[in-house]
Amino acid sequence: MISHQQLAAAARIGMLTRERDTVAAGAQALQELARALPLDAATLLAVDPITGTHVQIAGIGYPAGTSEALAAEFASTPWYANVVRRTLPPSISEDVEDMTSGGQRFRNGWFYAERVRPAGFRDALTGALRHHGRLVGLVNLSVEGTGAYDTEARQLLASLLPALGALADPTAHTGDVHELPAGAGANLVTAQGVIDLPGREAAGVLADGEFGCLVRAFTASGGLRLRALWPVGRDWHRVVLRRCTTASPIAREAVLVTQTPTELPYGLSPRELEVLTRAARGQTNQAIAQALFLSPRTVHSHVEHLLRKTGSASRAEATALALRDGLLRPTTEDLEHFVERIPPG
Repeated sequence: MISHQQLAAAARIGMLTRERDTVAAGAQALQELARALPLDAATLLAVDPITGTHVQIAGIGYPAGTSEALAAEFASTPWYANVVRRTLPPSISEDVEDMTSGGQRFRNGWFYAERVRPAGFRDALTGALRHHGRLVGLVNLSVEGTGAYDTEARQLLASLLPALGALADPTAHTGDVHELPAGAGANLVTAQGVIDLPGREAAGVLADGEFGCLVRAFTASGGLRLRALWPVGRDWHRVVLRRCTTASPIAREAVLVTQTPTELPYGLSPRELEVLTRAARGQTNQAIAQALFLSPRTVHSHVEHLLRKTGSASRAEATALALRDGLLRPTTEDLEHFVERIPPG
């Protein structure tokens, strides 16, 4: 029968899913598990959605490198598939029922003989973590004694797997942290590739090679945010690049790219937006003309038009408006002028 202490620990783990600091919440979740179930070591691992490798979020008794190496080895065994397909986490205690794979019990296999037993553990309990229907990680509890994880213990851990899955998912809080508009398309972009966000349309702007160069340049700049207007096909979008601030060990090195459909503000034409962008970085009409292969007279005409459309009394006022509202169509050469390095207030 589940005790009051176990129920309290389970409730606290559920509340931790609201925390944005995944690492701290994961560590606290393992401490709560230690109050609810016997353990001498434990690890909470996330699956990198691009590489498929396991990354430790939190651990008790396991250095991250050791935990990740063990997970990588375990994932190559037939017992890993057994863990993934079970709704009730299998344990070494229930070897006969749950840890049989390919005709061999886990405790008779090489992984137990060469990895688990030499580490001093005689019983272990492993659960597959899912979030939004996706496999996002693993949780493993280990003890030095035997017979620690009976059916009741396995059922208790099974009830906690959804909350632990929310903690392990690197995309879980990305939209919440940055308060994304309901209809915004969004992706996380890492050096290894693009990560989709649950419940979000993909950011179509990422299919644009020029925009991809801008994302890479933004990543290298160390900036915190870049706002822009960008065409996707025949439509325009407000696009924001943000240094991801979630504490997930996977997502925190990523750039969050969001896009929201829009019309060009103030009735500006695409060419006028280009001229305004270059004016905002301090270029003279002559420099703008050379960069855009226009005559100075044409550039002057564009400036006059955009001043009238934005209701700006001067070039300086139009520049301030462009910087304030992100009315920019930047190139990689413009980043030093437009990347925001102070957290938006």
